[in-house]
Amino acid sequence: FLFRPLGTVLFIAIDRKFGRGAKLTTALLLLGTSTVSVAFIPSYESIGMWAPVLLALTRIGQGVALGGTWDGLASLLALNAPEGKRGWYAMIPQLGAPIGLLVASALFAFFLNTLSAPDFLDWGWRYPFFVAFAINVVALFARLRIVVTPAFQKLFETRELQPTPVSQALRAEGPKIAIGAFAPLASFAMFHMVTVFPLSWVFLFTNETPVRFLLIEMVGAVFGLIAILASGVLADRYGRRTLLAITAAGIAAFSGFAPQLLNGGPIGELTFMISGFILLGLSFGQASGPVASSFSLTNRYTSSALTSDLAWLFGAGFAPLAALWISSQFGLIAAGAYLLSGAVC
Repeated sequence: FLFRPLGTVLFIAIDRKFGRGAKLTTALLLLGTSTVSVAFIPSYESIGMWAPVLLALTRIGQGVALGGTWDGLASLLALNAPEGKRGWYAMIPQLGAPIGLLVASALFAFFLNTLSAPDFLDWGWRYPFFVAFAINVVALFARLRIVVTPAFQKLFETRELQPTPVSQALRAEGPKIAIGAFAPLASFAMFHMVTVFPLSWVFLFTNETPVRFLLIEMVGAVFGLIAILASGVLADRYGRRTLLAITAAGIAAFSGFAPQLLNGGPIGELTFMISGFILLGLSFGQASGPVASSFSLTNRYTSSALTSDLAWLFGAGFAPLAALWISSQFGLIAAGAYLLSGAVC
C-alpha cells in the first residue's frame, strides 16, 4: 500500500510517453510476476530471514504494479453512462473484488481440505498463486481490448482521460485529492475488516477450523456480490451520495457491536460476515464515481488515481494490523474503533 502512490507516479510517466497499452501491459505483467514469485519463495527453514525479505519484495512489486493498473474504468463508466444509469455502470468494475475473493477462498479451502497440514504448509499453499497468475493474464487481454477501443481513444482526445503530470495534478487539485481520499475510506477499510482481519482473528484466537471459516467467507462474498449489484439500482433511484452516506452510517453502527460476533461461534461468524459484506457491497459498489466528478477534466485521470491510492493506503493498508492489535489488547469491541474512524471520515 505504501508503494502504490509511487507506482502511480512511475506508470503515469510511462502512460504519457508510451501510451495506455504499454502502461497496462507493464503494470499487469509486474503484478503477475510479483504474485507468482510468492509461490517460489523458499521456506524460512531453508533460507532464514531471507524468506520474509523476499516476501516483502514481492509485496512491494505488487504495490507498485497496482499503482499502475488504475485505468479509471469505474469512474469512466459512471461519468459517461446514460442518464439514470450511472450507478449501475459504476458498479460493474467493482464486481471483480468479490469474484476474486470467492476464487481464492475456494482454492485455499480445497487444498486445506484435501491435503495434510504438513503438505499444505510445505507446498499446497503455493498453488493458488499460480492460478492468480493465469487470471492476471486473462485480465491483461480483457483490459487491453477496452483501452484500444474508439470510445476510449475519443475520451483521450477530449482530454477527459488525459494523464497529466503528477506535479501538475497536485498543484491544481491538491486539496481535493486529500479530501477525496477520505470519501471511500469507510468502504476500503471495511473491505479488509471482513476479509483479512477476521481470518487472522479466528485462526489465532478461536478453535474454528480454517476450511469452515473459508466457506463462511465465501457465503459472505456471495452476499457482497449481490449487494454490489443492488448498489447500482439503489444509487440510480436515490442518488450515489445518499447511498454512500447511509452505508457509512451503517458501517459506523456495525463497528460498534459486530466484531464481537467473531467470538460467537459459527452463527456469530456467519452473521458478522454476511452483514459486513452487505454493507461493503453497497458502499464499495459506488466508491469510485462521486470522487472523480469533483476534479476538472484536465486533471481528472491523474487526480483520481492518486485519490484511490491514498484511500487504499489509509483505509485498507493499516486496517487489519490495527484492528488485530487493538482487539488483542482491549478486546473485540475495540476493533471497531478503526472502522468507526473511517465511517466518520
